[in-house]
Amino acid sequence: MHAANTPSTPGDVLPDHPDFLWRNPDPKPSYDVVVVGGGGHGLATAYYLAKNHGITNIAVLEKGWLAGGNMARNTTIIRSNYLWDESSGIYEHSLKLWETLEEDLDYPILFSQRGVLNLAHSLQDVRDSKRRVYANQLNGIDAEWLEPGEVAKVCPIVNVSSDIRYPVHGATYQPRAGIAKHDYVAWGFARRANDLGIDLIQDCEVTGIDISDGRVTGVRTTRGRIAAGKVALAAAGHSSVLAAMAGLRLPLQSHPLQALVSELLEPVHPTVVMSNAVHVYVSQAHKGELVMGAGIDAYNGYGQRGAFHIIERQMAAALELFPVFARAHMLRTWAGIVDVTPDASPIVGLTPVRDLYLNCGWGTGGFKATPAVGWCFAHTVATGEPHPYNAPFTLSRFTTGALIDEHGAAAVAH
Repeated sequence: MHAANTPSTPGDVLPDHPDFLWRNPDPKPSYDVVVVGGGGHGLATAYYLAKNHGITNIAVLEKGWLAGGNMARNTTIIRSNYLWDESSGIYEHSLKLWETLEEDLDYPILFSQRGVLNLAHSLQDVRDSKRRVYANQLNGIDAEWLEPGEVAKVCPIVNVSSDIRYPVHGATYQPRAGIAKHDYVAWGFARRANDLGIDLIQDCEVTGIDISDGRVTGVRTTRGRIAAGKVALAAAGHSSVLAAMAGLRLPLQSHPLQALVSELLEPVHPTVVMSNAVHVYVSQAHKGELVMGAGIDAYNGYGQRGAFHIIERQMAAALELFPVFARAHMLRTWAGIVDVTPDASPIVGLTPVRDLYLNCGWGTGGFKATPAVGWCFAHTVATGEPHPYNAPFTLSRFTTGALIDEHGAAAVAH
């Protein structure tokens, strides 16, 4: 991230800005902790290892550029209204961290608590949604049930007519939810991590993981071998590829997940609207573009692109809910790579290999969890024991049967 330092006119005196927000060092021969993955989760983990645990001899390895993967490709929705206690616990912890993150990082992240609506389009949707509201309220989360008329007051451009294919029968509403500027979040964590002495190493792909007597000893990279006391994997859609280097087969499938933005528009959309039945979710970014997401492409793959029919159905769904968007022009589309577990909940914790730690399986919910997973994963790496918030999300639950099934439980998995 480059910051210009050139006066606009002769005689102007500008503040002393650095040329870059962080250093671009060569890797050292060894580190106490190597974090693999320079996205939001990896950067947050490194930051909280330093801030909360005093560990600063850390390298964050990124095969491309910092935060150029899913962190740059998500739709920035932040909420905590998940059904199960385990999920709502870690996401609510995250939301509370979001609320003070700008002050903590001393960097603007444009966190906008504009609320999130999850629409119900059938009687079964209504029953499931009310169940989730009651569960949220029991966990102290700000959740409300809104009737169609109340939905229209929160978001006047939603079509609440009764004569459409998927009529709106109501919605759950979380007022504290919202969006943030994803790039700014990554840059804020990177800047603070750099200030704490952490090496952020770009263009450094991990090609192997060294293990001796059941314990990880380092990683092999395109820039040489790096010895490590501990290795933390935080590589999202490529987690199964990395874990295979350590002899681990993970219960993950990687899929493309597409999103798109419109041209810049005047402010018309005051909140975030999500719908599982028509499967689209829409917000309006700070600059004015509409940000829209859909469901995952059905096939497995690692390509950062997807099939056109997904976009076509996404647009049809958006126009069903928002007829006012009929003449808006699409500006661009893209895809990220999401790693999905059988129960649609993440894996955060220890592995059968000593000192090798795993953070993956967040599917489409990784961005909103960024500060909390950084906090909890850092605790796990530093102490060798899971934090209470990530303790339920073990790899072993897929053999014990202690699943946390969020498939459809949260109205939509995003």
